Amino acid sequence: MANKISDETIEYVGILAKLDLSDEEKEAAKKDMGRMLDYIDMLNQLDTEGVEPMSHVFPVHNVFREDVVTNGDDRENMLANAPEQRDGAFVVPRTVE
Repeated sequence: MANKISDETIEYVGILAKLDLSDEEKEAAKKDMGRMLDYIDMLNQLDTEGVEPMSHVFPVHNVFREDVVTNGDDRENMLANAPEQRDGAFVVPRTVE
């Protein structure tokens, strides 16, 4: 393991994550973090010349539909079940004095 994680680093990460780790959990976290950093080092050795950066493996396209009004100006039907209405609008209790 080329990447050595210190006890202070594990303590600091535990504080940031608001975790109370036992000694066994701290040792396991040190090993896991070391393995992760070793893997990143291995990936950094790969030749990525000419490889276009991407955020997803598959092409991602916008799947949103066009914002088209379908019910139009149907004010009378919208206000039909309102408990109280005035001047074509809902009347609601006052929330701000």
